Amino acid sequence: MEPSPSRPSLLERLSALLIREPEDREQLVALLHSAFERNLLDADALSIIEGALAVSDMQVRDIMVPRAQMQVISIDDSAADMTATAIDTAHSRFPVTGENKDDVIGILLAKDLLRLHAGEDVAVRDMLRPAIFIPDSKRLNVLLREFRASRNHMAIVVDEYGGVAGLVTIEDVLEQIVGDIEDEYDFDEASDNILLDHAGHYRVKATTEIDDFNAAFDTHFSDEEFDTVGGLVIHHLGRLPKRGEHVQIDGLRIQVLRADSRRVHTLLVDRSKTPDA
Repeated sequence: MEPSPSRPSLLERLSALLIREPEDREQLVALLHSAFERNLLDADALSIIEGALAVSDMQVRDIMVPRAQMQVISIDDSAADMTATAIDTAHSRFPVTGENKDDVIGILLAKDLLRLHAGEDVAVRDMLRPAIFIPDSKRLNVLLREFRASRNHMAIVVDEYGGVAGLVTIEDVLEQIVGDIEDEYDFDEASDNILLDHAGHYRVKATTEIDDFNAAFDTHFSDEEFDTVGGLVIHHLGRLPKRGEHVQIDGLRIQVLRADSRRVHTLLVDRSKTPDA
């Protein structure tokens, strides 16, 4: 009795599906969706492949954090102020500006601030890492290769006149491919939708329902036009917000902590200290 033939591998099945060589990007995407419908690809794999294809068409200006929303440290700030900024934002690296607040003179790693608190006699300027400057027209796939080759994690984006337009990180690029990347400051799957952090701020999942948000903050937002607090922010701005952007709504200051080109993920909520705009 002859042995039964082994089941074709995933690669073999995909190869059979793609035997008709696509002539353009649209046909390739259509074939990938056909593979998904036939259970040759799962949803995550399809999303990653589509993200990788999209990255080759995107430029840095499409995903950068704009200059007005950059969290920067001044070289003239005290060690206490620098540390407070690092704690408040929970970022790991910061652009540092010189006497001219529009000039970035280097990148400061948050972990290097420990040297100051340990009593080391070292100047902040001596701890700065070189800043990498890139044009806002650079394509994301090229930038990703450069990040990997240079082992840099952040680049300062400049416009055609040489002025600082914003910043971009390797995480920003990767999130265009794989979606939002969680770190130790993000909620895990088992955590509450609303969490008070160590700095006294409320971290809120954008998917938190309006009724739950109203109950937590004693607000009275209607859920007729949107179901979630993320929808509230998008509705207020009239567009999808970027990371670092903030709005003031009915006595609350709401800052976008995490967002990608597809959706808002996490918000930072405080009682506003200034009148609503």
